[in-house]
Amino acid sequence: MRRHRAWAGWPWPLLLLTVLSLAAVLAPLLAPFPPDAVDLSSRRAAPSVVHWFGTDALGRDVLSRVLYGARVSLAVGVLSAALAVLLGAALGALGGYVGRAVDALLMRVTDAMLSVPRLPLLMVLGAVVQPSVSGLVIMVGIVSWMETARVTRADVLSIRERPFIEATRAAGARVSRQIVRHVMPNVLPTLAVAATLAVGRGILLESTLSFFGVGVQPPSASWGNMLYQAQSTMTTEPWLALFPGLMIFATVAAINSLGERLAHG
Repeated sequence: MRRHRAWAGWPWPLLLLTVLSLAAVLAPLLAPFPPDAVDLSSRRAAPSVVHWFGTDALGRDVLSRVLYGARVSLAVGVLSAALAVLLGAALGALGGYVGRAVDALLMRVTDAMLSVPRLPLLMVLGAVVQPSVSGLVIMVGIVSWMETARVTRADVLSIRERPFIEATRAAGARVSRQIVRHVMPNVLPTLAVAATLAVGRGILLESTLSFFGVGVQPPSASWGNMLYQAQSTMTTEPWLALFPGLMIFATVAAINSLGERLAHG
């Protein structure tokens, strides 16, 4: 019964994320117009049969830009989360398993990183570097690993005292083999939850940085820079901000719901 209740809330976030992912992958086929096609005769058009989400100040189709923007925003979220989880899992496992001076050093580094405000740091870096999408992935990933490191370390501290780990030590297995083959498989459920939360955090950070003009740069479309470009016309042309804003909200809500289900399931 508990398993049934745990899975009861899964269909909607999984379905929504699947649809969004497919829409991003198939954007060249689904988009009714090229995302950067300028049509000055259709500037600032409200949603209609021709332009379902309306057009912007240059006559570009908003639906097409939302679809292509999904590719950028989801890619930054997923890839930065993968980088953050890999870094966090490696450092947390090393600190938790080896212990002593290594653990103390890594946890002090983690504490120092956690004490630095993440968004202002990224905004300064973004303003200086003017990153590409790949650069943004790296920037977001290297400031997002700390939570994963902490939860991984906590799990490893418990797992390393179990009898089967003692047996591998007695058998003379190398520390790296003990961690990779015997410890980390038992941490995977925790890492799955951390990954879902990191994806949502990555999408929000990319959107925020792009909104402030230091993330993905025009003419490339992302949900964040679409909001940035729409901020001066929110009262007169609300569709320019409404649709990318809804995409950000729906995606992050679905990812967080999925993470909550994983944590309690």
